[in-house]
Amino acid sequence: MNDFTTDSDRRATVSRRQFLVHAGCLTGTLWATSSSLLALAPSPVWALPLANLDERSGRVLSQVTRHIFPHAALDDAVYAFVVRDLDLAAKDATLKALLVDGIRQLDDGAKGDWLALDKPAQLALVTKLAGSPFFEKVRSTAVVSLYNNELAFAHFGYQGESFSKGGYLERGFNDLTWLPAPPPAASPAA
Repeated sequence: MNDFTTDSDRRATVSRRQFLVHAGCLTGTLWATSSSLLALAPSPVWALPLANLDERSGRVLSQVTRHIFPHAALDDAVYAFVVRDLDLAAKDATLKALLVDGIRQLDDGAKGDWLALDKPAQLALVTKLAGSPFFEKVRSTAVVSLYNNELAFAHFGYQGESFSKGGYLERGFNDLTWLPAPPPAASPAA
């Protein structure tokens, strides 16, 4: 916006946050972003190609990540970033062995297939591994991979860094539409 923008012009525009809240569609964000994200489109089928781990390991790591960082409404496509990064790191034989062993421990604790357990039973076994090198590797990778991507930004309503776009003053500083308007007495006249 410039110095000639009127209050009515400001009201006529829709902030990115408002658009995402009203659109509420992660799939739309996928289509609007680069084609590499299209491979991660929400689907009941595991669609992420893995180079160093097998498909089942990817599903287990995704579910483990969901237990460590639970967001019921966050799409599998966002959790796939964690699996992708763990798969890339598994190029190192030592790390691959750590991940495979952690998955084996989960399966051993389940007396078979950890994925076949109900969610509370899965969580109980993940909790037992808390602090282990496997758990810490998944957790530390997920902190960055899960939250530092455009899909997570869209889901949580984060508009991204603002410095390169002129700061927050004209870009979201005052668009708290989810809070009630303060009483007039709370804002003294200038």
